[in-house]
Amino acid sequence: MSPEKSTYLQLAETLTAEFQCIPCVQAVALGGSQTGGGTLDQHSDIDLYIYTNDTVPLSARQAIVDKLGTSRADLNLTFWDLGDEWYDLDTGIEVDIIYWDQNWITEQIDRVVINHQASMGYTTCFWRTILNSNVLYDPHGWFVILQQKCDRPFPEALKRAIIAKNHPVLRGVIPSYRGQITKALDRGDAISVNHRIAAFFASYFDVLFALNEVLNPGEKKLMPFTLANCPKLPSDFQPQVETVLQLAASSDEELLIALDRLMGNLDELLRQEGFDPGKTRTLE
Repeated sequence: MSPEKSTYLQLAETLTAEFQCIPCVQAVALGGSQTGGGTLDQHSDIDLYIYTNDTVPLSARQAIVDKLGTSRADLNLTFWDLGDEWYDLDTGIEVDIIYWDQNWITEQIDRVVINHQASMGYTTCFWRTILNSNVLYDPHGWFVILQQKCDRPFPEALKRAIIAKNHPVLRGVIPSYRGQITKALDRGDAISVNHRIAAFFASYFDVLFALNEVLNPGEKKLMPFTLANCPKLPSDFQPQVETVLQLAASSDEELLIALDRLMGNLDELLRQEGFDPGKTRTLE
């Protein structure tokens, strides 16, 4: 049985009380599965976002971990964003601390929400993180203002930008993911097939979320999230996605046929929504 949600929130508040004593910490917010729409299970952790105007000293972070107790800790992780992770000694809950610079995250939000710039997959993930976070510490109101900036309808210009950047690369240009997968299959390069399939789905789902004006949730539980939140779906969406994944694991030549079916149905959905699949590069 998974821990009660109140246990997570209590631990998050305890952590917030420690971090808010550090001068460079400007806001603390709880994200991930603990926020609205999140689903707790036995793998759920605490995603605590620490917003700063300077780097939090490692010594201060170590002191918090030492004070609260842990069965295992990995601090000062720099593989992705700067972060610390550990298992709380009393509850066994995994704690995931992410440190984001105030100016940096503001620029990321402005780039997408205000300037309508798309990425190769995951375009609106930061937007969704900020919008759905529960603020635990915000003495100057900075985070609330950032959330208010995020509380707006999905811009039509951003929808078009996401489709323009992510749809053609599926199979419409020479270096498309389909083209790269074809070469990888010819070479018998299963690792490359796997890598390109993952990138393919990142762009595929970004297009799908844009068509539905839904903010991208990231990489976890994509299928149930999409089925629950996206009323506009290609025909045979779930079985076709599952077929591609199964064939990718075996590097079977049937993979290309399955990909073409999947992309053909996405193209049909684009037509239904008023977009010409052959001209998506010109949407911006």
